[in-house]
Amino acid sequence: MYKKAYGIIETQAPLHVGATAGEETGNLNLIFRDQFTQTGIIPGSSIRGRFRADMRQEKGKVDYWYGKEASPSQSKSDESKDTTENNTTEGIIKFEYASLVWIPVYCPNQPIVRVSCPALLKRYQKVTGQTVTEFKPYSYFGKASGKTLFFNLGFLKLKQEDKDLANCIPKEVDDANKHLLVVVNDKEISMIHDMALYRQSRVSLEPDKKKAKKGAFFDVEALPECTVMVFPIAMRKTYDSKTVDWEEFLTDGKFIDQGKELYFGGLESIGFGRTEVWLKSHNSN
Repeated sequence: MYKKAYGIIETQAPLHVGATAGEETGNLNLIFRDQFTQTGIIPGSSIRGRFRADMRQEKGKVDYWYGKEASPSQSKSDESKDTTENNTTEGIIKFEYASLVWIPVYCPNQPIVRVSCPALLKRYQKVTGQTVTEFKPYSYFGKASGKTLFFNLGFLKLKQEDKDLANCIPKEVDDANKHLLVVVNDKEISMIHDMALYRQSRVSLEPDKKKAKKGAFFDVEALPECTVMVFPIAMRKTYDSKTVDWEEFLTDGKFIDQGKELYFGGLESIGFGRTEVWLKSHNSN
């Protein structure tokens, strides 16, 4: 049996989790995407790796919470010895992938609109333990400059205001009640998502001339600052015949009563990947 919890991520800088230079054909390093909505995600393995690395300074805590990694194989002369200490162990904490909840999009006269779709909001409600509400496309919540919004792709007409959308913006997020919330069709979110992505060209020059090195000119795409994401967490209720304490995990991870600054993905050295993360437990556990 598992205790259910979840994490909220708000990007404080562009976030790139995906391919790096040389891993793709062409010169565009893409982010990982959800297969259905085609919007950005952070794989559960990336979240686990970041959390695990962040706890390495706490001696003895990493193996307990995240499982023991395999040790280098023993030499032939040691094959007859007990290898129990080299066995891997199952982690107590499990992470699933983080999906979008809201992505900020520039819109004249607003100037920022947070956009989502029914599929993404449904996952957020399920992950956070809320009653699932079916939000209709083009519903909105917040102060709008008019009933028609203009994006780079064209005009979008708002329909009915839905105050229940306020339950789908985590209160920990900066300016949670400041920006307009807009729901678009599941089929349209990928187009608006790609329009909102942060993009940057990068180049490495030859040491003795102003010329790009071979294969060293490429573009990077990233989720923009102020993107809100959610990911499920599962924690074993017992381990080694003892009850596992959620508060102990928060204490060991330094998450008590506050968010925590964590870096995800690559390119931290050039200003990518900084986020604020909050961990929450379901009230029903």
